[in-house]
Amino acid sequence: MSDNKLKRSKSNAVIAGVCSGLAKYFGWDAGRVRLVYVLLSILSAGFPGTLVYIVLWVVMPSD
Repeated sequence: MSDNKLKRSKSNAVIAGVCSGLAKYFGWDAGRVRLVYVLLSILSAGFPGTLVYIVLWVVMPSD
């Protein structure tokens, strides 16, 4: 049984650790996840991306 749970990362956090937690969960590079997130947020006029980040910040437990 795997212990791979979705959690915010405190050790690799820039703001709240949401992107680094997602990267760790999926086995991706945190820098690339942040870059893709920022690009998607800019292309969607910023608000939906910010809202999703805040929701994930509240919902995701910290490691």
